[in-house]
Amino acid sequence: MKKLLIILFFGLTSVLTAQKIDYNTNKGFIAEGYDVISYFDNEAIKGKSMYVATHDNVKYKFATKENLNKFKSNPEKFIPQYGGYCAYALGVNGEKVSINPKTYEIRDGKLYLFYNSWGVNTLTKWVEEGAETLKSKADINWQKVKTKI
Repeated sequence: MKKLLIILFFGLTSVLTAQKIDYNTNKGFIAEGYDVISYFDNEAIKGKSMYVATHDNVKYKFATKENLNKFKSNPEKFIPQYGGYCAYALGVNGEKVSINPKTYEIRDGKLYLFYNSWGVNTLTKWVEEGAETLKSKADINWQKVKTKI
């Protein structure tokens, strides 16, 4: 019994002290309100206010009810990597940088978003500078910066 109480105590303590992931919710939604399912169909489509889901305390918009239901059935499959921040910036500098929701890549079944403004397209840089190497660096950097402060 004592062993069970200790396990429950430490389990509860870790749940209560776990820090939340910092998601890029510019405009109140992941991917600035673009439909994360649409990216997997090779399109960047704005979501509609009538199709909204919340997962991990962040909001997602969808273009269709079908996409909303698809997300609800397996949200982890469609969540953008690195909390929806620019994958390139995380790989190069370990920084959380906003994105252009129309600039994205599906790599190994995962969604990566990128900054693209003022003549700087970080998706192009991501590919030119070695996406696999940058992805490995971004994975490491994300572990350091992902918690909300």
